[in-house]
Amino acid sequence: MAKHGKKYRSAAEKIDSAQLYTPRKAVTLVKEVATANFDETIEAHFRLGVDTRKADQNIRGSISLPHGTGKSVRVAVFAEGAKADEAREAGADIVGSDELIAEIQKGNIEFDAAIALPTMMAKVGRIGKILGPRGLMPNPKLGTVTMDVAKMVSELKAGRVEYRADRYGICHVPLGKKSFSEQQLVENYAALYTEILRVKPSSAKGKYVKSISVSSTMGPGVKVDPAVQRSFLAE
Repeated sequence: MAKHGKKYRSAAEKIDSAQLYTPRKAVTLVKEVATANFDETIEAHFRLGVDTRKADQNIRGSISLPHGTGKSVRVAVFAEGAKADEAREAGADIVGSDELIAEIQKGNIEFDAAIALPTMMAKVGRIGKILGPRGLMPNPKLGTVTMDVAKMVSELKAGRVEYRADRYGICHVPLGKKSFSEQQLVENYAALYTEILRVKPSSAKGKYVKSISVSSTMGPGVKVDPAVQRSFLAE
């Protein structure tokens, strides 16, 4: 078992591990115990009662958080002609077609998210084995295979996040930074939790949301009461 440092242990003592906190109280605690000397990322962790081996229970999607994530996102767009110009005007960091694919094949991957025109997917498919394992493959389900490249560039830049249940049924999703206000973090949490509830598979058996916690990069987790599904800012 990993040994934690003095700061972590001191922070953990402020949290009652048996208690389920309101979203607002949980966020307050997480900010309080985030003592690293950098702007830590605040994450939410949703443990869901799904079997991701079944295709219809494979929870995956993306959502624009009201206040973004505080992270600078480098966006690549696979496009040509007028659509490539639209992508550049919208703020895409890298735009290209064959030449961009050639760079990626050489191992030059200098972006955090990728968008493609539907007409480009036959070409992009050639580098699926490179992009797929990195979570960078454009996907229609996530809205990143689209004709409206400008809109998706803007959303990714503004803080659109992907959520995906891992093989244990857990979604780990960034909510923002320690420097965010409590209200911003809670409003991001509210948007995300509402989305997680919306995509509940009809075939999921038993309890859907088993547990929720929030934590900072270096801090301990704080349990959140899954029963709070509205009035998220209440104490």
